[in-house]
Amino acid sequence: MLPREDNEILVRTGPGTPMGELLREYWTPALRSQTLEADGAPVRVRLLGENFVAFRATDGRVGFFDEGCPHRCTSLALARNEDNALTCIFHGWKIDVSGKVVEVPSEPPERRAEFAAKVRVRHYPVSERSGIVWVYLGKREQPPAFFDFEFTRLPATHLNIVRGLMHANWFQAFEGQLDSAHVGILHSSWVRGREGRGGRPDNNFGQILTTVTGPSFEMVPKPYGFREGALRPLPDGSAYARIRDVVLPYFSFIPNEADFLCTLVACVPVDDEWSAQWYIAYHPDRPVPQEYRDFRLRGTSGDWNDFASDLGGPEKMWSQNRAAMKEGHWSGIDRGSIPLEDFAVTESMGPIVDRTREYLGSTDAVILRTRRMLLKAVRDFQQGLPPFGQEQGVDYGQIRSIAVLVPRGMSWRDVDPFHPPQPAPQV
Repeated sequence: MLPREDNEILVRTGPGTPMGELLREYWTPALRSQTLEADGAPVRVRLLGENFVAFRATDGRVGFFDEGCPHRCTSLALARNEDNALTCIFHGWKIDVSGKVVEVPSEPPERRAEFAAKVRVRHYPVSERSGIVWVYLGKREQPPAFFDFEFTRLPATHLNIVRGLMHANWFQAFEGQLDSAHVGILHSSWVRGREGRGGRPDNNFGQILTTVTGPSFEMVPKPYGFREGALRPLPDGSAYARIRDVVLPYFSFIPNEADFLCTLVACVPVDDEWSAQWYIAYHPDRPVPQEYRDFRLRGTSGDWNDFASDLGGPEKMWSQNRAAMKEGHWSGIDRGSIPLEDFAVTESMGPIVDRTREYLGSTDAVILRTRRMLLKAVRDFQQGLPPFGQEQGVDYGQIRSIAVLVPRGMSWRDVDPFHPPQPAPQV
């Protein structure tokens, strides 16, 4: 059970809110690069409760402005995109890709240059990495260090990136990604299957997940968040460990078996009642196979900008198939996609869940830890401390999660190939 005032801090992200001001100090995934075409139509973007417009200029650069024209607030999504600038169709004000007003034809000729020089356009730094346009919405003159994750260093052939819009608050969605206990229950029909698994090697991990449904958790603090071991004990004394990283404020790495694709999910606020869910799958060493790309299309709308657009909400009961449930499918969300099951249960809580009514158990340890960390990060930031994780350099490219078997008598830390234990100091 969470106090109402703490819940409000976690879920409200608009301008001037404590969480909103903190989140604006991080690089945020805004839209897929393929959405923008040079001299093409500008694209409306809603993030953190505000409306923006993004466009690709003639020379390929990306501009990111407040949606409203600085003159009379007409939407710049209606603007002409040409000559490395947006030109508002209302009065012809022209703003170049850097955010400088270069033409104001509605003013008398003799004062146009002086007048244009005084107009301030709210525009924002962008970084285009691996098919995603990231934006910094904060107040500092210099943006923070970028989240230089491993996937941002890879060619497009090694990536598969999709985005879905969820009718639920961002933190609600984030908690769903943090919850390892639900994997063997909600997704049990999926993890038991073998067909169309996009190249997943045959093993008994699916059986373990659906049999040992109450994992225990151990967590190691990291400067970016924490590394977690979700442990499922086995009869022979060994354990199945799902080892992953939580990178504040948005990111959860999903454990997969060795030699399978790495997966990262980002839960980004659109506004207080909607969030964008980014699913980033990649292989560090070779291209993503076509069969996996085809597999990711199964059961979705096929729109990589909103793959869940045809799932439906309560009016369609999120496309739940009761006949399939009677035939053995656990959730009835039988479209062959784990994210759609996550979307259904998360949206069913309502746009903003009332956490004063919940009863948490031992398998909610990760959720409790993340709440405490984010609440502390907000309060520290309000006291003038740096945003969490930005006070020291972090090599995000070294972060990778994995699912492994832990031999009897050993700790998951002993077999963690990406974060090996440090040697004892010499005495």
